[in-house]
Amino acid sequence: MTAHAHPLKPPSRLLFALELRTLPELGSFVASLPLLTAMTPGGDGHPVLVLPGLVTSDRSTVPLRGFLKSKGYAAHGWNLGRNYGPLPGIERRMVDRVKELADVSGGKVSIVGWSLGGIYARQLAKMMPELVRGVITLGSPFNGDPRATNAWRLYEFTSGHKVDDRERHMGGAISESPPVPSTAIYSRTDGICAWQSCLENELPHTESIEVEASHCGLGHHPAAVFAICDRLAQKDGEWKPFDRSGWRSLFFPDPKRR
Repeated sequence: MTAHAHPLKPPSRLLFALELRTLPELGSFVASLPLLTAMTPGGDGHPVLVLPGLVTSDRSTVPLRGFLKSKGYAAHGWNLGRNYGPLPGIERRMVDRVKELADVSGGKVSIVGWSLGGIYARQLAKMMPELVRGVITLGSPFNGDPRATNAWRLYEFTSGHKVDDRERHMGGAISESPPVPSTAIYSRTDGICAWQSCLENELPHTESIEVEASHCGLGHHPAAVFAICDRLAQKDGEWKPFDRSGWRSLFFPDPKRR
């Protein structure tokens, strides 16, 4: 498991203020669409469920889902309104959503989750590994102190749950990795969640990919979208770690550097 020598703290006020980058990042995503389209592999048509972050809805994932559809994936939102946390019935309805997409497609579902949505994605994969092809998280704080974010009070307010109770929900311990290929995309300049808490555990089927983005821009940052498409394009059962060689090293640093 990922270990930390010192207790994690939420990102600084400066990093929190820099979350305003999300608008320029959206602009850079739109401007880079022709290049992204040319450089990312096409999809095989399998279903991809995209889960939104805390207090956001499927509207926040429209750019990502639209791009995934253009690449040939059957990208879907969660269709459950705003994500206010694990309110009564939400966990069951997410399970039903995965089953529905798997039944319609006749195959496994990939799940991409942004922030709190990524925590849901990992828990769903633990419960239904036979239906989940792989998991990709975007700035999801599943490791370390649950208060190492600037959003934990908002989570407690909207959900009615204490962050210390997060091990009592579906799928068991949040910090444990799913038994399916799992990729954690994170940013060291994340202004909402301590980046160290967003790293995957080091296992043969897990990895962490760093990009330079805001927390609120991870779902449409060009580098993050490229990495998502690269991971989704792998054939089921043939997962390999992300390749950072060549020009990719300019945009995707080695996560083990100090």
